[in-house]
Amino acid sequence: MKNNLKLLRKQKGYTQIAVQMKTGIEQALLSKFETGERVPPTETLIRLAEFYDVSIDYILCRTDVPEINR
Repeated sequence: MKNNLKLLRKQKGYTQIAVQMKTGIEQALLSKFETGERVPPTETLIRLAEFYDVSIDYILCRTDVPEINR
């Protein structure tokens, strides 16, 4: 699965450990989510979307627009 998680993390200047500390999502899982080895469950997608202030669709590459459609 292609996703924008690594791009978002790099744009914000975070390491995986920093994201772990701020979200509570284990670094090993973050790594697997970023490489597409694992698909984040819905709850985790919501947490990451809120953390990065983007839509879940942007994370999942369903849109090129990061803003949340409100």
